[in-house]
Amino acid sequence: MNPRLVIFDCDGVLVDTEMATNTIIAENLQSHGLSITPDQAHTLFAGGTMESAGHEARRRGATLPDDWLSEIYDQVFNRLRQGVDVIDGVWDLLNLLKDRQIAVASNGPMEKMAITLKPSGLWAHFAGRIYSGHDHGPKPAPDMLLRIMRDAGVTAAETVMIDDMRSGCLAAQAAGSAVLDMWRRVIRPASTEQARYL
Repeated sequence: MNPRLVIFDCDGVLVDTEMATNTIIAENLQSHGLSITPDQAHTLFAGGTMESAGHEARRRGATLPDDWLSEIYDQVFNRLRQGVDVIDGVWDLLNLLKDRQIAVASNGPMEKMAITLKPSGLWAHFAGRIYSGHDHGPKPAPDMLLRIMRDAGVTAAETVMIDDMRSGCLAAQAAGSAVLDMWRRVIRPASTEQARYL
């Protein structure tokens, strides 16, 4: 496999934001009447959008105000501004990919990625190649990945997606690209159903 383009998810792949985010979401939903732990929040909502999390929380009994999205984003952003760690090995991998095209595809908003990626220099490293599902359609739909491929001038066969969530892996498969599924630690080539374990 010798890709011309490598697309990275953001949370859990480039930066370690997920525990902090899940904790804030769980605490917020508890204040609105839904008993939930950070681990349960991760299981239910990770890989989706905050809007979809709100819909599911309401379905499960949370009483959320009309401005809940603004409320929860304010709380999450305030926590993330305290700092997040870059995932171990990210800079080493990016150095190995210096002759390849790279991009970020996240379901999170641009403001969140700016908060989490700027302090480490990752925002500048990916400058002009950071895409949000808020603008291009969230994963698991393939729209965002297809847009990145078009902008990069490459085909799906020349692309690898790196993601740790089912939604991202499904988006890559729907777009026709190979995917490195960090959760299951497998590479799923687009051209075959067989997977090679790392």
